[in-house]
Amino acid sequence: MNILVINAGSSSLKYQLLNPETEELLAKGLCERIGIDGKFTYKPQIEGKEKLDAVDIAMPTHAEAIKTVLNTLVDPKNGVIASMKEIDAVGHRVVHGGEKFAHSVLITDDVMKAIEECIPLAPLHNPANITGIKACQEVMPGVPMVAVFDTAFHQTMPPRAFTYAIPYEYYTQDGIRRYGFHGTSHSYVSKRAAEILDLPIEVLKIVTCHLGNGSSVDAIAGGKSIETSMGFTPLDGLPMGTRCGSIDVSIIEYLMENHNMTIDEVMNILNKKSGMLGVSGVSSDFRDLEKAADEGNERAKLAIDMFCYKTHKRIGSAAAAMNGIDVLIFTAGVGENSPELREKIASGLDFMGVKIDHTRNMVRGKEAIVSTDDSRVKILVIPTNEELVIAQDTASIASGK
Repeated sequence: MNILVINAGSSSLKYQLLNPETEELLAKGLCERIGIDGKFTYKPQIEGKEKLDAVDIAMPTHAEAIKTVLNTLVDPKNGVIASMKEIDAVGHRVVHGGEKFAHSVLITDDVMKAIEECIPLAPLHNPANITGIKACQEVMPGVPMVAVFDTAFHQTMPPRAFTYAIPYEYYTQDGIRRYGFHGTSHSYVSKRAAEILDLPIEVLKIVTCHLGNGSSVDAIAGGKSIETSMGFTPLDGLPMGTRCGSIDVSIIEYLMENHNMTIDEVMNILNKKSGMLGVSGVSSDFRDLEKAADEGNERAKLAIDMFCYKTHKRIGSAAAAMNGIDVLIFTAGVGENSPELREKIASGLDFMGVKIDHTRNMVRGKEAIVSTDDSRVKILVIPTNEELVIAQDTASIASGK
């Protein structure tokens, strides 16, 4: 069974074609600048097939982008499948499912309506996800479509964890609560850790650290998310590439009153000009920050120190929510590829039985157990694979399993 995985943004579309049963990736790529001038990247994973890198192709809408992807996948010379009939279903990443969806679902008219009703909760993301779904439905009529939600995994959080201490009617009337994100990533790496350790996930207390340009820490007890660092939106929690993370909300009022800013201007600052970029003044990319810090840039050092310190605290908080910890996982861009930051974050957690091995930790982008032999808590590096989770969910639902 071949599954096409789609992650649609407002002017972009990431795609992968893979077999969820064998976990074989056939091709992946990106459509950029949709509605502007159109840039297309195609990376077949089969030997002898040529890749395309940022080729100029007109894509006025997402429908043309999807057509470009499909035409390339079946191209007689460089395609990886013989015909569109070999695509059994399409899995769509949808950022926000609110409280409506605790699992992935087959997309119907009612599901589309529910996703649209969640637009106020994710005004930047859900409209783009909807556009991607409709474009695929237009170009691929009759092919099953499945929605896989970033928020679904966290629907197991108890009310004490997801409720904000504001008048309760804002929750009942407006759905204002902690939702959490990166759900497919946290779900995948926690299950993978149980497989690596050959232990049933039902008995494990796991803290997962998805660290990258967007970052979150999750507490997973018995395979279920019970606490997470992101909140009503992905702005909450850890400081990230350009997002501020948790701050005193009165800062918003202060900036508006004392700098004559509108709410849109303040939110733009908190989402796009804060975090590592805002503190360092250098970059939102941790590789740039580490290089600048090595060269003596004090603000870059401060940004890294803040990130590691706040992640360190969140790990302790997540462990407290479960009354213990058995496994600590690092994943995503920074978590997978920065031994230095992993060691900095894990250091000082000896009181919880967390001991990282300096030599074992010198790995990048591959699965590894990096704890010492006498560490009570197993520390793992696990590259995330959200697309595989989406493909597996899609295959299961499309086949009626």
